[in-house]
Amino acid sequence: MDYELIRSGRKSLALQMKPDGTLVVRAPRLLSRRRIEAFLREHEDWIRARREKLAARPSVEKLSEEELAALKKRARSVFAARAAFFAPLVGVRYGRVSIRSQHSRWGSCSSLGNLNFNCLLLLAPEEVLDYVVVHELCHRLEMNHSPRFWAQVERVLPDYAAARTWLRQNGESLLARLPE
Repeated sequence: MDYELIRSGRKSLALQMKPDGTLVVRAPRLLSRRRIEAFLREHEDWIRARREKLAARPSVEKLSEEELAALKKRARSVFAARAAFFAPLVGVRYGRVSIRSQHSRWGSCSSLGNLNFNCLLLLAPEEVLDYVVVHELCHRLEMNHSPRFWAQVERVLPDYAAARTWLRQNGESLLARLPE
């Protein structure tokens, strides 16, 4: 089975299926290839299901480089405004807001409080964009996904689960719009 292996300081194994069907395995630095191969065998059904889902996905129109640049430009002001709106509700401060066009992340928050957002979120419903903004701002309170973290997200956005579900169900279609 072909896959891309990324080793890091993480403690556990994780799988990711890219929109193009590439399987990514994230593994601890010193974990043996034998354990990685066993993990892949244990997750063959998941891998097969994800690849079948990708193959059945209707083709989507790719954004041109010009469209992507325009989306990024518009995203700068939108995300800055949404972060400024939600930060007092979350009760946090943050650093700079950066816009990216990543193939696997919707947002991130650095330990310094800098926020990064995927410009493709502008193609999602507004409540999904707001959910990602609140999610990243809540990482200023909890740099994890513990029950306390999710309680903070829910405090600000009581219906966050619907936006999270939308992103899980439709996110791949958005990511597939990125130019190759």
